Amino acid sequence: MRFSCRDITFKYPDASNYVFKNLSFELTEPGFNALFGPSGVGKTSFAKIITGEIKEFSGEISTDSMKILLYSYNLERLPGWSSVGKHLEKIIPLSQKSKKDELVEAFGLKEFIGARFSQLSLGQQNRVNLIRYLLQDFQMLIMDESLANVDELTREKILLKIKDMFPQTFFLYISHNVIEVSKFCKQILVLRSAGKIPQVITVEGENYSTLQQVDKQKLEQTMLEVMNASS
Repeated sequence: MRFSCRDITFKYPDASNYVFKNLSFELTEPGFNALFGPSGVGKTSFAKIITGEIKEFSGEISTDSMKILLYSYNLERLPGWSSVGKHLEKIIPLSQKSKKDELVEAFGLKEFIGARFSQLSLGQQNRVNLIRYLLQDFQMLIMDESLANVDELTREKILLKIKDMFPQTFFLYISHNVIEVSKFCKQILVLRSAGKIPQVITVEGENYSTLQQVDKQKLEQTMLEVMNASS
């Protein structure tokens, strides 16, 4: 499987400036990849183009044999009157129960499974919502700040767990956190404004897993490359 975009050009109706102009890139292997860039550069707009929410653009998107692409974002909310466990039971097949339990444990949510969604903190709500998506049938999941309001250590544990459990799945992780994307992602797509050529620069991430020790010098070099690419 591979995912590619060629010459994507888009601007919002009545806007004078383009969000994207001839944007092109390719992801050739499954794994954890990042879309990085400053606020306002168009990361969320691009996610909506990929998943079909925005249709008025020119260019070509090729998803190869990927049929189901999902989009998870950090402001998505479930009804607050039912328990977390009941919400998950409604949407997750019985065959996924063991995987659900594994994710609930890894995400630090086991003690909150009986709580109502409205009783959870924003970070806990985001974690529940992400589990909902991970247990669906999909070939690519776009995570748009899906772990916002989650502390750093818990985020790292979650990212490593996702990488371990879904090694053959495409992920596009949208984040402002240069340390995180440099440390855990395979390819980092640095998105720049439409006036810059090229609009996307690809940086190879360190792609750490649970079996590796962090090489601080290499990580710092990758972070520097990402920041230089975004300037």
